[in-house]
Amino acid sequence: MDIIKLAKETILQESESIKKLATYIDEDFDKIVKIIYESKGRLIITGIGKSAIIAQKIVATLNSTGTPSIFMHAADAIHGDLGIIQRDDVIICISKSGNTPEIKVLVPLIKSRGNTLIGMVSSVDSLLGNQADYVLKSTVDKEACPNNLAPTNSTTAQLVVGDALAVCLLEYRGFSSEDFAKYHPGGALGKKLYMRVSDLYKNNEKPKVKINDSVKHVILEISSKRLGAAAVIDDDGNLIGMITDGDIRRMLQNHDSFENLIAKDIMSENPKTVSKQELAVNAFQMMEKNSITQLIVADNKKYLGIVHLHDILKEGIV
Repeated sequence: MDIIKLAKETILQESESIKKLATYIDEDFDKIVKIIYESKGRLIITGIGKSAIIAQKIVATLNSTGTPSIFMHAADAIHGDLGIIQRDDVIICISKSGNTPEIKVLVPLIKSRGNTLIGMVSSVDSLLGNQADYVLKSTVDKEACPNNLAPTNSTTAQLVVGDALAVCLLEYRGFSSEDFAKYHPGGALGKKLYMRVSDLYKNNEKPKVKINDSVKHVILEISSKRLGAAAVIDDDGNLIGMITDGDIRRMLQNHDSFENLIAKDIMSENPKTVSKQELAVNAFQMMEKNSITQLIVADNKKYLGIVHLHDILKEGIV
């Protein structure tokens, strides 16, 4: 058996099945998106077997993008879980054949309750396809399985149709990155969307020197605060410049003695600054673009502190 050849054939077969799905997007799809968006209830998605697993994934995607959704296993539904369904809920029933025993029992029960029923089905000419108020076509010609038995192309098609539905609903409701952050507060993804510079710099020391301070004082300040830099400020706390480890090294290379040098002589004017309200990931991008490892945090010209590259990396944002 040529394993590599078989794996490639499987992927190509699935990709061809997915490509055909675009031809099935019709007016029903447009109506379904609007019905779900305008519904006063929840979206309940049900299925049996592998379709139930796909249903759970679609539910997770919809919930995370602002469409309240609940998974209901088709087998459990006909043994008591129909109580999940409320009057204004919209139901999506997922099935490849549309004719499995559980689906045949469940569909009439849903219809009798008066809820809008959407069938996601490969075999459109089936009980589910004929009884559903609207149909999401997830039709595939065959499975990638050599025996045309194991759900492969069909479950991938269901997954993709679910993703298309979620993306359209996301766009339709104007779901922003800020909204996304509210639903993903944990982990790197959440931090990337909500963590700001203000969450990081306050934990750091606040190295600062005056314009006429000696270089020795500057070196001691930078070393003691362990951020590789110090802000140069005036008597009112306004930012004038910045001195980094790199500035110290350049001073040593260019001067035989620094006994008579002061902060003003070695500082960099107009250092890169960032607002405390800026997203931490954007601060990282500024550092990366300018090949630096720290940014001065300032409110207009008022010096607030320093955010370091390590602060961002430690949070696992990038």
